[in-house]
Amino acid sequence: MNALPKCEANYVSLTPITFLKRASMVYGDRISIIYEGVHFTWHQTYERCRRLASSLRSLNVGKNHVVSVLAPNIPAMYEMHFAVPMAGAVLNTINTRLDAKNIATILRHSEAKLFFVDYQFVPLASDALRLLMDDLQKSGSPEMSMPLVAVIDDIDSPTHVRLGELEYEELLYQGDPGYVPEEINDEWDPIALNYTSGTTSAPKGVVYSHRGAYLSTLSLILGWELKTEPVYLWSLPMFHCNGWTFTWGVAARGGTNVCIRNTTAEEMYKNIALHKVTHMCCAPIIFNILLEAKPEELRHMTTTVEILTGGAPPPAPLLEKIESIGFHVVHAYGLTEATGPALVNEWQKDWNKFPREEQSKLKARQGISILTLADADVKDMKTMQSVPRDGKTMGEIVLRGSSIMMGYLKDENATSKAFHGGWFATGDVGVIHPDGYMEIKDRSKDVIISGGENISSVEVEAVLYRHPSVLEASVVAMPHPRWGESPCAFVTIKKNYGEVKEEDIIQFCRKNLPHFMVPKKVKFMEDLPKTSTGKIQKFQLRAFAKTFLIAENGNLSNKKSTQVNREPPRYYHQTGSQILASSRL
Repeated sequence: MNALPKCEANYVSLTPITFLKRASMVYGDRISIIYEGVHFTWHQTYERCRRLASSLRSLNVGKNHVVSVLAPNIPAMYEMHFAVPMAGAVLNTINTRLDAKNIATILRHSEAKLFFVDYQFVPLASDALRLLMDDLQKSGSPEMSMPLVAVIDDIDSPTHVRLGELEYEELLYQGDPGYVPEEINDEWDPIALNYTSGTTSAPKGVVYSHRGAYLSTLSLILGWELKTEPVYLWSLPMFHCNGWTFTWGVAARGGTNVCIRNTTAEEMYKNIALHKVTHMCCAPIIFNILLEAKPEELRHMTTTVEILTGGAPPPAPLLEKIESIGFHVVHAYGLTEATGPALVNEWQKDWNKFPREEQSKLKARQGISILTLADADVKDMKTMQSVPRDGKTMGEIVLRGSSIMMGYLKDENATSKAFHGGWFATGDVGVIHPDGYMEIKDRSKDVIISGGENISSVEVEAVLYRHPSVLEASVVAMPHPRWGESPCAFVTIKKNYGEVKEEDIIQFCRKNLPHFMVPKKVKFMEDLPKTSTGKIQKFQLRAFAKTFLIAENGNLSNKKSTQVNREPPRYYHQTGSQILASSRL
């Protein structure tokens, strides 16, 4: 067959920006965003995004420039997922749980041109900007300047807080409603930058392409069977892999985004009942928040709410409880480098005949690949041979497809290492069952999942070693009744140092780490268990840590916990210390 022409009529670059334009044309009068007393239609959202994109261009923000944002799940955060790429720029959503040092590191490494800050985080951003300025002055980096800063005031109840001359709504108002978005000529152009650190202190900026974001969005719409006109509650932070791509996906289905500033039981139940929410995403910690709601916080739910969850697989009793009060749970697994979820546990109708406990075990598996992955497998990384599908033989989970990241920003070595033998190596160890469903059995990196946040034990250990009294340190996961897991530190003290109390170590960590990374328990030991070669045997420490259970009042119990499954996937990464928002679903 003779070669046929590729032209503008039969080839258009893939980009999720097109979902918004289509929503404004097809679903124009439908409600697009609800936040407190404010709501917009899809026609209004499209106009607001064009106005903002126009203002960004007027500030000389253009192709491949990075626009960073530090904000909760508010309308502005949602709008920037379209407006920033409409200006040809790259969106960098920053984890609001990070400390000033981490945020400053992100701003420098990304060379952010513009920094949007929600009024609630102005003090944190101010500290980060001061650190960034000091760092630039010390290093004498003429190639980088401080970013422009714009405050996002509360759209429902303005506070008039300022950090610089720019304000979000004012910028938007000044923009051209007829602005024509920048043409995406190459679908391989970057659309988003999300930071991850794994277990090292060096930041890794994961770059998404327009093509990857578009295809991942479609895959999740299909995999989760997201029907038209969903009412989606933003209980998952949009800074987690761009809201697992549902920032773009809700627009594709003409749905309604219900934005909330805080994921409290009262806020979630109120909005679920008031707006008849149909879908939401979250880490399992949200289940506990919903289940532990006070009587006055509860609301009557008229329909079942679909939940897509990731993190430590919810224990069977927890699944039964959350589903008994009106939720239906689907489990997924992914990571920042895969543009969010990579595996989804598609439910088989035949499984409905199994007992509830057996169903919960099946539901906790990581599942099968999303449609935009060309392949997902479990391999012996030495031979690159697939392991038998027996549910027993372990290997490393590897992925390949168009939804995998473009690579790590300014880090060719890390990119090359991640792309091993034509596959993306996840670092997670798992098995494949005879039915093709994958299940994670261990983690090759000692990541602790605490309330949906991934904590690198190596990063916590690095801080512990900085304490003048510490000779050796090792950090492992300890069961926690609320957060699932929390850091537990085992340390040996230098001889003749003097008395050191547990609180001394914890307070030192609080001064040097984000609070969610601080060990909840410090156990002093004469010697840490080691192999003959001197390597600390963490499996022994994990077994010891499982005998601890922190009660809600902070007291320790030695009753062995059965609540935490130490075989979860690393769902999203977003923690860190130079950490910077790495996530495993």
